[in-house]
Amino acid sequence: QVHLVESGGGSVQAGGSLRLSCAASGYTYSRACMGWFRQAPGKEREGVAHISAGTGSTYYADSVKGRFTISQDNAENTVYLQMDSLKPEDTAMYYCAADQNPRRPWGSGGYCATRDYNYWGQGTQVTVSS
Repeated sequence: QVHLVESGGGSVQAGGSLRLSCAASGYTYSRACMGWFRQAPGKEREGVAHISAGTGSTYYADSVKGRFTISQDNAENTVYLQMDSLKPEDTAMYYCAADQNPRRPWGSGGYCATRDYNYWGQGTQVTVSS
């Protein structure tokens, strides 16, 4: 059974940093696409960063490029989202997601960004105050 458990959310002032973690289990991590998504109240869900677990290739939404970094520890089946230079508009619930068996298991981060993720964590709140 696939489990994704996020941690690391919280409140921070604008310009600050937070690091989110997502521990994955129940599938072959190295084949997966992993992604971080966020959803603010009244807004659509947005994919902010993706990583191909097998290749380490990454992809970022324009809204976070240069400020957020997705990384992973394959030995621990854990994916991270380092968020720097946070802005109030980054305030949202952040979710970790997995496509545990993509058609191209060692594709690019850009390929992962096109996937329909089928497993989701419970979410962790990030609040950035001005």
